Amino acid sequence: MKRIAAICLSCAVVALAIVGCAKDKQPRQSIKTDFSLLQNADTDVLGEAALKQPGGASYEFFRDQMPPLRYVDAIFHHYPIALSAPGSAVKGRLLSNGSSVNALSRSRSWINETGKPVTFFVGDKRDVFGSNLANLDGPRYADGYVPIVQLKYTADGATYAEETFAPTDPHLAEHGVVLVKLTLVKASGRKYQVRVAKDHDPASTAPVPGVERPENVAAVNQGFDEKVEALVEGPELFSMKENRVTVPDGKVWAATYPRWIINPARGGFIAPLKTGQSAYIAVYTTPVDSSFDFKLTPQSYEQQRDRCRSTWDDLLKKGMLISTPEKVVNDAWRSEMIGNFMLLNGDEMRYSAGNSYAKLYIGEGGDAVRTALLYGHADDAKRMIPPLFKYTRAGLEFHQAAFKLQMLAHYYRLTKDAEFLRSPTMRPMWEKELNVILNGRKTDNGMFPREKYCGDVDTRVFSLNSNANAWRAVRDMARVLADMGESDAAKELDQTQKEYRKIILGTLDKAINRSVNPPFVPIALSGEEQPHQPIWGTTIGSYWNLMIEYVLGSGVFTADSQTASDVLHYVQQNSGLLMGMLRARATPGNFWVSGGRLNDLYGMRYALTLLQRDEADRALVSFYGKLAQGMTRDTFIGCEGSSIAPVDQFGRQMYLPPNSAANSNFLQQLRYMLVQDYDLDDDGREETLRLAFASPRRWLVDGGRIRVDRAPTCFGDVSFVIESALKKGYADAEVTLPDRNPPAKTLLRLRLPDNRAIKSAKAGDVDLKIIDGETIDLSGLSGHVTIKAQVAK
Repeated sequence: MKRIAAICLSCAVVALAIVGCAKDKQPRQSIKTDFSLLQNADTDVLGEAALKQPGGASYEFFRDQMPPLRYVDAIFHHYPIALSAPGSAVKGRLLSNGSSVNALSRSRSWINETGKPVTFFVGDKRDVFGSNLANLDGPRYADGYVPIVQLKYTADGATYAEETFAPTDPHLAEHGVVLVKLTLVKASGRKYQVRVAKDHDPASTAPVPGVERPENVAAVNQGFDEKVEALVEGPELFSMKENRVTVPDGKVWAATYPRWIINPARGGFIAPLKTGQSAYIAVYTTPVDSSFDFKLTPQSYEQQRDRCRSTWDDLLKKGMLISTPEKVVNDAWRSEMIGNFMLLNGDEMRYSAGNSYAKLYIGEGGDAVRTALLYGHADDAKRMIPPLFKYTRAGLEFHQAAFKLQMLAHYYRLTKDAEFLRSPTMRPMWEKELNVILNGRKTDNGMFPREKYCGDVDTRVFSLNSNANAWRAVRDMARVLADMGESDAAKELDQTQKEYRKIILGTLDKAINRSVNPPFVPIALSGEEQPHQPIWGTTIGSYWNLMIEYVLGSGVFTADSQTASDVLHYVQQNSGLLMGMLRARATPGNFWVSGGRLNDLYGMRYALTLLQRDEADRALVSFYGKLAQGMTRDTFIGCEGSSIAPVDQFGRQMYLPPNSAANSNFLQQLRYMLVQDYDLDDDGREETLRLAFASPRRWLVDGGRIRVDRAPTCFGDVSFVIESALKKGYADAEVTLPDRNPPAKTLLRLRLPDNRAIKSAKAGDVDLKIIDGETIDLSGLSGHVTIKAQVAK
């Protein structure tokens, strides 16, 4: 008997008690949620409730259900924001409450840490910046997406602003420089006095102790309103020389403007401020010599700020551009694409930074590389591929070979870059991985020998995941070699993949447990894996929930098959989801919050399968769940897993952020909501292009506009603009169709609010076929097409 057979959705939707507070201050609301209800329900209580909302799932609905992601299992408690130039090897980080740059956890989970911590205090009571979250506004990015982090904090009646970023100037990026600007926005009303040198230039000589004052210059009293302090951690005795924080060996760890008062006994540097004044500090993640050529001034700060913004804007403009009527969506995709380039280390697409995940992983890293491809950054993706091919991890050889080859084949389908595959660098590497698969199948049953269940579970099984994805890799490479003119090798691989698939599906049919409803599809094909009910209740059940998504993505059984339906329904009906994101057991060693957790990173293929099945409304549950509760608020930083229950009213726990695969999850969902290049006839070659097939209906209210520029597809680049004029009874679209290898079928969907139907559509004088009242058939058209659709009242 199920634990909770039925739940009244009206009771399950969270009650909110809005509290009076300043705009955007913390907390936004007091949340009264029965988290035990969410954790113990068989179905996705909030996801099902979202589907019943007017207009379906939305960011606002999920945002207000629980506190946002905020805390990590580190001494510093608040999630870190990694900051660097694109691909920089040295990365600084800012704690999200603004309290510290380069804070250290000094634990095994947070290895790969660098730099000396610099902590910020404000006011006469030395309140740590951001320590009282009720008085913190932020963090948020400049203009919503540029990684220039902005916060405001009120302490003891005074308000301070903090702005922090990593310069993209290579000279500074080499040392992981982090620039910080601290501004007194509003004073408490108290007045202080400090002794300064009378005739010193205030631009270069801020208030200094009398011991530093030349004896022949009279001292005067100068008033100030409040003060800020930067405390540099370390055993060394720091000194201030020419506005540089220096240790006895001559290395410079920071620079200031103007000259701050030094308290060498505690490593503190103090800047008295009048209202409206700013103090600046440059933190060097790796120290520099005294000869290092950089002078911190307000002017140099602004120059570096402008350059930082231009660097990231220019990078985004090189790829696909998406514009929707929803600002939070626009900010999120740009922030997460930038975030992945900050996690890039040279040519290595790292999983994270500043913790034990700051390294390569094949499945997850491959998803990040493919995301760069899908967003038009093919040249960058190309240089990320060889490091992943060189990487290996014992016990996962078949799994790794499969995803390496799938990634390479996807690169080829989007770029047709046969020269890269033939290159002396790549050919030996992909041939080696292909042989790992082909030789690994030389067994009695034609499948791999036992392999680890997954990277974290050493139990050896006959793996559906490894075999399904290896089959997909073989079929993909057969199509690639055929395109490259290597017909004999292609035919041999094609015959192999057909036989291989038949063996896998035959074995799977015997392994499926049909004693439960929906049937249970195991990862372990040899009969030892029993149904997981609830899925998140055990470690192995939790990992099944992650690995079965890779099987869905392989296409070994098609997205519209009964087996795929069984997998989706099993996940949906056995505690596998919350807000459309995957659930997992809260491992005591990693989470201090009891109860279940979310592991949304691996839910990407669940959402992509829904999109391929044209279950748009349910796919939008995953999309908005991820946007609202699967990344940090206003900084859009993802993680591998997060708690369901909150730590307190201000936030929930997240595990080892940032995370490139978590970013890729959201980015690929958005791409496939708007641009779908699919192989729907299951012959291994894409033939169908579907545009705007899962756009939220609210995006096309009257005046709504959706724009996609230069989206790479397996047919070439596609661009389109859809504009709604419902009050006038029509909607317009401009589509520039791909011309490299045109699709057999091209469809454009106008998902209008209130399920309003299209009466007719024309491209010039040509009448276009309407399917299901909202889909326009563009098959056979080419070039730039202008479409006017008449809408029913």
